[in-house]
This record gives sequence, structure tokens and C-alpha cells, in this order.
Amino acid sequence: MSDSELFPVPPGFAAHAHIDEAAYAALYRRSLDDPEGFWREQAAFLDWIKPFSEVRDTRFDPLEPRIRWFADGTLNASVNCVDRHLPAKAAQPAIHWQGDDPGESRTVTWGELGDQVNRLGNVLRGLGVEKGDVVTIFLPVIPEIMVAMLACVRIGAVHSVVFSGFSAEALANRIDDAGAKVLITADQAHRGGRVVPIKHHADAALLSQPSVNAVVVVRRSGADVPFTPARDYWYDEALAAAEAWCPPVEVGAEDTLFILYTSGSTGKPKGLVHTTGGYLVHAGTSWRNIFDWHEGDVFWSTADVGWVTVT
Repeated sequence: MSDSELFPVPPGFAAHAHIDEAAYAALYRRSLDDPEGFWREQAAFLDWIKPFSEVRDTRFDPLEPRIRWFADGTLNASVNCVDRHLPAKAAQPAIHWQGDDPGESRTVTWGELGDQVNRLGNVLRGLGVEKGDVVTIFLPVIPEIMVAMLACVRIGAVHSVVFSGFSAEALANRIDDAGAKVLITADQAHRGGRVVPIKHHADAALLSQPSVNAVVVVRRSGADVPFTPARDYWYDEALAAAEAWCPPVEVGAEDTLFILYTSGSTGKPKGLVHTTGGYLVHAGTSWRNIFDWHEGDVFWSTADVGWVTVT
């Protein structure tokens, strides 16, 4: 672990970068010297419904801590992630997905992504999900997992993504802690060359979780899995029957965007809460200045099973 190897940046790549080393150092220095001005500029890249007036309100008192960013501003994460790219990019790829099996791949355009996000948002609304409710997502690494997250934030719901390789008990613990109202899962998952029966795990978890009143099931493999009438819904059928437009819900910058649980290897899993405004501003700043994304670039992300790209 002590070995290191330096890979120099190709000159052509460096010349195309948004900022060079000196500019990056200056930008970082400004973030320390004038954090208010720096983060106000970074936040301007987002589409706000109601612009914020105050950048931050922080007090690092161990007895009465307070950390609030852009608190009086409102926005919607799905608008910033999807709608702002439409209709100009409707026919362009938004996601390239490469599955675990040889030759298994899919491409989702921006138009298709927007359509699915809107339809699933309406499906969740029809299942009684309201602003602030929690939806647990127990899916393998497939495009539908991104659709599910974006559909939740479109209607102001909070999403909690649970690793699809977890046991029924681990899933139940996270559903219970968050008080999830709906579960989105799949019939099966492919992991490391084997099939994981995640619908069976989901059913076992829900035996002790009465808060979940509906389950949306993605057909990942097409396998015959247990199906509970009046509780379980096939993802594809539900989307086909849903309205194509779902009005985005206005949420506060300090409203919860998602909950991400720790592994639980050292005790009870702890849910880390990320709020909407601060998370989006930081992610956007990193996307531009750290990942150095340019229009037309393809960003590859390798996961446990499957590769997902964002363009």
C-alpha cells in the first residue's frame, strides 16, 4: 500500500481542462478566504425555483450545533439532473449500461430517462408516497436504479438505496430505521456470475416490516418469483399505465434528499442524511472542477455488477 506511481496528465488533455493547477490552487484559496462568495458562485450553476438569500448558517457548538446551507432556497433535484437537458438532448445517450453477462448492454437516452422518471414518479404517487416519505430501493446495478432515485426526488420523497447483496435481515433493519413506505426491488440480481434471489430476500424482510404497503418489482431476469396481489406491482406494467408527466415538487434546500446507511459491520447501521441543496451544489462543483466534465464526455463508473456511464 506504500507503493505509488505517478501518471502525468497528457498535454492535450491538460490544455482542454476547465482549470489548470494554478487556477485550481487559486480557486481553493478563495473557498477558504471567501467561502460565502465562493459557494454562492458554485450554487448559481443550479436551477433554483426560489433563489436563496443566505449561503450558510453554521454554528459548531457541540451542545447546539447548526449547519444549514442555502436554507431559504427551493429547488427540485430531478429538474436539475434531467429536465435541464431536455428537449435539446432528448435523442442523445444519458446512460450506457454494460451488464455482467457477455454482450448484455443498454443505452438510455435523455428523452427515455425523463419519460421513465416522470412515469415512475406518478406510480409512486399513486401508491400513496408523499413529500417526505421514504422509499427503499433494493435493486442491482441497472438503469432502473437511477430512474428510481430520480423519481423519488421528483415527488419530494426521500430515497434509501440498500446494497442488493445484503440479506433479508439487513434490508429489514434499514427499512425499519427509515420507516419506508414503498420498496422498489427486482426479481433477481446477477452478481459475480451467480444469481441472487433478491425478491425472496425482500419478501422475507417485509414479514417484519408493516410500514411498507407496496412493492414495485423490476423484471431483471424474467424469473418466476413470488408475487403478492394488492401489494406487488410489476415495474414495466405500472410505468406503461402511468401518466407521462409528473409535476416536480418544490423542496427546500435543507430538505432531505436521501439516506445512505453504513454497512453495519461495527454495530447497528447508521443512516447518513444528505440534504438537497448542499449535496447538489457540492456534487456539481466536483463534477466540473474535479472530474473536469465537458459536453460530450462519457464518465465511466464501475460497480459491483455492471458499468454505468453518464454523458
